[in-house]
Amino acid sequence: MPEEFEVKNMDVKSGTTLKIKGKIADGTNGFSINLGQEANKLNLHFNPRFNESCIVCNSMDGSWGKEQRESHLCFSPGSEVKFTVTFENEQFQVKLPDDHVVTFPNRLGHSQLSYMSVKGGFKVSSFKIE
Repeated sequence: MPEEFEVKNMDVKSGTTLKIKGKIADGTNGFSINLGQEANKLNLHFNPRFNESCIVCNSMDGSWGKEQRESHLCFSPGSEVKFTVTFENEQFQVKLPDDHVVTFPNRLGHSQLSYMSVKGGFKVSSFKIE
């Protein structure tokens, strides 16, 4: 059964860092970390896909935007990991467990985020906003 972790009514402003720790499920094809205003208005959709050996980033404002693919997959199913997501006016910076940084533009241009979800094969063990 896929995991789901959801936070609503957050008040995350530009310049904020979110730290998400957890365990990637054994045998999963992937998971997603979503940040935005609500479930169908996402400034950042961070989606590692193990079956495609890549990380897909995207945004959604009712419908999906153009995918940005990154081939730097430095973690695998069954591993415990920490992701650090820094939210800036112009972009998101996602620091991977090996300190590699994936950047994705803030296409929707919001300066505040109120929604976060983690879905799929990832069980959150801790979540911190700094």
